[in-house]
Amino acid sequence: MEDALEEERPQVAAARKRLVLAASLMASFMAAVESTIVATAMPTIVADLGGFRLFSWVFAGYLLTMAVSIPIYGRIADIYGRKRVFFAGTAVFLVGTTLCGFAASMPALILFRAVQGLGAGAIQPIAATIVGDIYTPAERARVQGYVSSVFGISAIAGPALGAFIVEDLHWSLVFWLNLPIGALSILMYGIFLRERVRPRRHRIDYGGAVLLALGVGAAMLALVQAESLGLEGSAAVAGFALLALAAFALHERRQSEPVVPLRLWRNRVIALANLGTFGTGAAMMGVNTFLPAFVQGVMGQSPAVAGLALGCQSVSWTFATFATARVMIRASYRTSAIIGGVTLLFGAALLALLGPESTVVLAFLGSLTMGFGIGFCNPAFLVSIQASVGWEERGAATGSNMFMRMLGQSLGAAVFGAIVNFGLARRIPGAEDAINRLLDPALRHTLAAGRLARLGAAVAASIHEVYLALILVAAATLVVSFLFPSGLSPVRPLRS
Repeated sequence: MEDALEEERPQVAAARKRLVLAASLMASFMAAVESTIVATAMPTIVADLGGFRLFSWVFAGYLLTMAVSIPIYGRIADIYGRKRVFFAGTAVFLVGTTLCGFAASMPALILFRAVQGLGAGAIQPIAATIVGDIYTPAERARVQGYVSSVFGISAIAGPALGAFIVEDLHWSLVFWLNLPIGALSILMYGIFLRERVRPRRHRIDYGGAVLLALGVGAAMLALVQAESLGLEGSAAVAGFALLALAAFALHERRQSEPVVPLRLWRNRVIALANLGTFGTGAAMMGVNTFLPAFVQGVMGQSPAVAGLALGCQSVSWTFATFATARVMIRASYRTSAIIGGVTLLFGAALLALLGPESTVVLAFLGSLTMGFGIGFCNPAFLVSIQASVGWEERGAATGSNMFMRMLGQSLGAAVFGAIVNFGLARRIPGAEDAINRLLDPALRHTLAAGRLARLGAAVAASIHEVYLALILVAAATLVVSFLFPSGLSPVRPLRS
């Protein structure tokens, strides 16, 4: 079966292969630095634009449109080739990126982030698919180390640049930094990637994508804004979400090529890997969304320190990915995933220990440990999926994995945001403006000492509840890792 799966691998000269890999690394860096630099800047952006109750939507809106568009891009890439689809998606992403820098309110920023997400659905999945096309399974395990090294670079550059920009320049530049990177990656793919695409007749399930976006988006709205919508409003939105998702399920059953190819889920490796990836995606948002806010708002640290705390996750993620390549080859995908699941659970427990009196070292350790867990899990899940299908399905299979990661991230951001919003409404109702000032180092001094302490305690307690939920997510991911088939590795693939 291995020969059949690899028979359509494009033959690429070694020098050109390295240049294509370089373009893929730049594309991955663009996606990675977007996450770290925006997360670092978000407390300052919220303090400037206001709207703390909409905080999580800046992440959730971006991730939702990204998640829904990933399977579409994956399928189109299988039909028309990777390169042209990457160009189109990256162009949309760069338009959204430009608009984000001009946002004058939180609703506008959320809208422009959604545009960004529509384009971002093509970037990392197709870059990963191209790497899967030009390298063998054993080579992919090693190359994943290079691909993930960009997360280490972004972990250092993103938070540092984000802190510098929000302290000394203007936060709009955190978005605009990606413009030249995106343009260069398009240019390099255009010059060095040559594809031989066999014409295929396919149908694209745009209707399914719309129904999925409506259903998941409404569910997220009911969760995050439940406190402001009230009981009747939340019930109405939740009812609409259920109807849209039911319509989506019925629609997908009638499609020959659905937006979420459920037939791929009959493969045990793909099903478990996608479930595990959903868990790591949700877990990552527990760090990305609220750790900078905790360090900056509760601990009173600077944006630079908040960025460093967040960066610990990406640095350890990078080192873990290099290590997991060896583990996958010498042991198995399952071994790597179990190591990651255990580490993820330990990291969540460390974050749950954070409180107003904690030292920032504990925040660093929690973030660092979470990164190790994600770094051991994600490559094992992705490489195992790519090794289990042929070229004609690799885009869809990779897309399904990226879809589940982004869906996990978007729902994680929504659920965690709902937990924080409910917690703050219960503890200090009507204090949104004060929380905006709490997050701004330049305005914290305007709050009286007693008020500052009460706000910090309320935010800390609300985020603590997020980290208790994160423990459950990490435990579920560990269970999925134990269920993964034993013995499979890049050098011991599935046999027909």
